[in-house]
Amino acid sequence: MIASLYFSGQELFSSWHFLFTIVIASGAFALLNGASNALNQATDIKEDRLSKPYRPLPRGALNKKQAVSIAVFFYTISMLLSLLIHPLFFMFIVLITSFTVSYSVFPRMKQRLLWNQIWVAIPRGFLGILASWSVFGNPFHPMVLAIAILAAIFLFGGTTTKDILDAEADRKHGVATMMNVFGIRFTAWASFCFMAAAFLLILPLSILGVFPLSFLLLLLLLLPTVGILWSMMHASHITHHENTKAWRIMYGTYFLYALGFAVLTVCM
Repeated sequence: MIASLYFSGQELFSSWHFLFTIVIASGAFALLNGASNALNQATDIKEDRLSKPYRPLPRGALNKKQAVSIAVFFYTISMLLSLLIHPLFFMFIVLITSFTVSYSVFPRMKQRLLWNQIWVAIPRGFLGILASWSVFGNPFHPMVLAIAILAAIFLFGGTTTKDILDAEADRKHGVATMMNVFGIRFTAWASFCFMAAAFLLILPLSILGVFPLSFLLLLLLLLPTVGILWSMMHASHITHHENTKAWRIMYGTYFLYALGFAVLTVCM
């Protein structure tokens, strides 16, 4: 959001307006994420009983109806907050919501091989970048669209890291993932190719002038991508965290990508 403000050269009336907009938009994103997680756990309770029994629903802290109610409440507040920004931001929030609902409920894209990865990559990568940029700037600028496309390519590969611990539970309940269909070795290399491609594409895009040359610094993110590959190949089902080391490195790398392009944009 801050990068879009700098890039568009907008001037706000006051720092209060700036802070209000940032807080409201961030709140909309946070509640949307919470809503999608709550809905996903409500619909995945059978799988979670096998792979993540410590979660609130499998251990009986909440029931499915309560989880759905929380999701609906969070979705509603998120959309109401987005209306306070502007109509385009609201449209993006509605689009992301539609992806998260259709992922978990109907037609439950989570069960469909490869489509489940696309259904994570588009809202969390492509639409997420465009929505945040739209708060102060034009999300359809070629540079912004390219940033969002690369984010989606990275997450298409990276989202398989969350399926390592769930592979057996997913298979038993009819959820087809690369992990339980092709195995961990093939999945690790295929995922690495997509994640690495997302960063390697920065080079031709910089040469063509879509990105400033300073964006070439983001090629350094190829290093943790190799770490994700290694962690996937040596993944253990014993972990003290919500997911595997590969999953944590993947989201850390994605965070560095998002933060990196924002900082480089501000410094242009």
